[in-house]
Amino acid sequence: MVTMVVFVLPGMLRRWVSGRSEVKVFAVAADRDSPPTLGAALDMLRRTHPLLEERLRDEYGRIRRHINMIVCGEDAQGLGYLDCALPPGAEIYVTPILT
Repeated sequence: MVTMVVFVLPGMLRRWVSGRSEVKVFAVAADRDSPPTLGAALDMLRRTHPLLEERLRDEYGRIRRHINMIVCGEDAQGLGYLDCALPPGAEIYVTPILT
């Protein structure tokens, strides 16, 4: 299964995508019986916008500590984070975690 998802970016990350506030990518499921995941969407983002993806995930593929992702209005952490299933047309809001 493949679905288009939209990453909605805060101002601090837009410089890595020519100032755009949104980036669309296709998320591809691991197999045809399961939905695409946030991890799959980030994998595609690495291919299409590697400089942005480097700011979202660390060298181990984990979402960086200072980044939060909201998937369809819910915190991705509570949905399994990288294993969070993405519905078609999902909006993923990337937000900085303020300390």
